[in-house]
Amino acid sequence: MGINEISLAGKVAIITGGGRGIGKSIAKHFVAAGANVVIASRKLDVLKATAAELADAPGRLHCVACNVGRKEEIENLVAETESAFGPADILVNNSVTNIGQGPSLDVTDEMLDKMVDINVKAALRLIRLTVPKMIERGTGGSIINVVSISGLQPQFQGLLYSFTKAGLIMMTRNWAQEFSPQGVRVNALAPGLIRTDFSEFFWKNEALMQRLQATQPVPRIGEPDDIGFAALFLASDKAAYMTGQVVTIDGGALIKGAL
Repeated sequence: MGINEISLAGKVAIITGGGRGIGKSIAKHFVAAGANVVIASRKLDVLKATAAELADAPGRLHCVACNVGRKEEIENLVAETESAFGPADILVNNSVTNIGQGPSLDVTDEMLDKMVDINVKAALRLIRLTVPKMIERGTGGSIINVVSISGLQPQFQGLLYSFTKAGLIMMTRNWAQEFSPQGVRVNALAPGLIRTDFSEFFWKNEALMQRLQATQPVPRIGEPDDIGFAALFLASDKAAYMTGQVVTIDGGALIKGAL
């Protein structure tokens, strides 16, 4: 199946964390397939640079500055989406933070609160604002939660990251069970190590990279487009029989324990 076989023409998508890395790749694939896409993150300049780069795509891009840790900014994101393009058909919960990397006993209440606000609560708030309208219109919808293989196995000294990603995985399954009979599919993508600004702490670690190349069945780091095309598939009608799934894209890391 090639990219040209998938159409999102007429669809409206919201992508949080859409200015760079995985979110940018997802936006690129969506607009190439004809979707009208709203990308959101805290840094408007980054969003505008992405929009300029993708300006020639069939779909349109709209940028909204949004700190997903703030309820009022999430509400504004959805309102701006509806004003620009109409109600969302596709929601990609991709915004993430990882401020709690380190020994578990060093985790503070403040770290926990921020990780939950951005990695978990933001998705819940966006679901509450978008899914009822998807159900009401009766034309279906697709929710894609970007999680991590660290939500499937513990990440060393990554208690809060693993905890919040595991939580979002279970939310994915619960939402799929509840919403899919009403036409809204909910799935998750669980990347392994992907070359993004967010994960540079890991892929700039030479010892870790040597171990990955020696033990991972696909002996390379992942790239954002490895995730972007999978998101396009899940968003499309080609994945109409998929819901409640966690699609692992990790070069085989989990089966070898490379990370």
